[in-house]
Amino acid sequence: MATISRADLKKLRKRRARLKKKKMTCQFCLNGEVPRPVYVDYKDLRTLRNLIDREGRIVPRRRTGTTALYQRAVRKAVLRARFIGLLPYVAEE
Repeated sequence: MATISRADLKKLRKRRARLKKKKMTCQFCLNGEVPRPVYVDYKDLRTLRNLIDREGRIVPRRRTGTTALYQRAVRKAVLRARFIGLLPYVAEE
């Protein structure tokens, strides 16, 4: 039985993780085109909850796949929803 060193095991895990990653597309763009005007509805809580983690922080672009333009619009929508009281500022314990 061949033994694998820790360094080799680490390399294998990195390679597998790299292979699994798929390029995410922006859920707001239609067929790769950015529709104008750029707007994310602050009342659409289902969409906004997908863009917020359990602690209540906005998930970064590299995890959600949103474009930079829409990430700014998401930030504004989340801040508006929090101000109105639709979304919590902090996660409930």
